[in-house]
Amino acid sequence: MSKIAVFGGTGYAGGNIVREASGRGHEVTSYTRNLPDDTSGPVGYEQGTVFDEALVEKVAAEADVIVLAISGTDDQGRGLVEAMPSLSRSAIAHGTRIAVVGGAGSLVPHEGGTRLVDTDVVPDVAKPGSMLQVRVYEWLKANGEGLDWLYVSPALRFGSHAPGEATGKYRVGGDVMVTKEDGTAEISGADYALGFVDELEQRNHVCERINLGH
Repeated sequence: MSKIAVFGGTGYAGGNIVREASGRGHEVTSYTRNLPDDTSGPVGYEQGTVFDEALVEKVAAEADVIVLAISGTDDQGRGLVEAMPSLSRSAIAHGTRIAVVGGAGSLVPHEGGTRLVDTDVVPDVAKPGSMLQVRVYEWLKANGEGLDWLYVSPALRFGSHAPGEATGKYRVGGDVMVTKEDGTAEISGADYALGFVDELEQRNHVCERINLGH
């Protein structure tokens, strides 16, 4: 079993990944700015952020995989991309894999299509947050040499506002968004976590982005 550290492990995507990974017997530690009220059970909970370089170095030295399940900015307005250089250095030094919970904004609806974040599919109010995730993917593509990384985009409809149904199934795509027969794109938190942890275990995709949908 692997040692998996999850930054943002109490959020929607991170929480589902923590439950899925720990349920399979992996040694999971969740890192968040604030600890949950209930810290009992097999999962370890620690306080901290990816912007703490000393903590990142410690985590990289101890974990097999660092999962980044963080969206938006921290209380100082810093986006995740600003932490990527130090995360990358520590991960490369210790041979630790970085697996990112991405966004759907950098996906395209079909080959040669326009990124979703550059279309009306992503509402204007959601574009700034979507671009924060796009920038992480762009950083990995441009600066990820020597880093063992994975970026996993969920379907367009994903999140606590659209929990969906846990089917025990998912489909995998690349840059083109996975859609159902009716053209919609969605995945539940449980099934996204299922696919995410499957990839951590199976390593079918290395140094690339995938997307998961029903």
